[in-house]
Amino acid sequence: MAVLQCTPRARPGDATIRKALNILARRMRRPGPATSNPAAVLDYLRLTLAPREHEVFALVLLDAQNRVIHLEELFRGTLTQASVYPREVVKLALQHNAAAAILAHNHPSGVAEPSRADDYLTESLKRALDLIDVRVLDHFVIAGRTYTSYAERGRL
Repeated sequence: MAVLQCTPRARPGDATIRKALNILARRMRRPGPATSNPAAVLDYLRLTLAPREHEVFALVLLDAQNRVIHLEELFRGTLTQASVYPREVVKLALQHNAAAAILAHNHPSGVAEPSRADDYLTESLKRALDLIDVRVLDHFVIAGRTYTSYAERGRL
């Protein structure tokens, strides 16, 4: 599992946050209930993506029991957008023999409301992954301490 990198600028508490991220990453890799807990995945993504000053798109791949098998930051963008290529998402899902996926990206603006572009991206990736029998379980838009879940809103 690739661990997402934090911003390069050192801030008070960064060492503690890195330790917490490492603990969460180890728990997500371990078989059992902790790995299939959506809250643990969300906590990890929030801690990792929220401090970013540019948009980042991450993909969490899961096995047939919804356990995390791989997490990767796929695309990095600018302050307001990141280009995401469905072909690369599908390639990674196939490479790891994933049964399901969770999409995630951040909004450095601090507004967790998905844009029309986010809606279009979610539908495009859902269609592309459906072709290879990979279910999209959620798409999290993370902004600071807040987030939006497409699944919670019934938009998947």
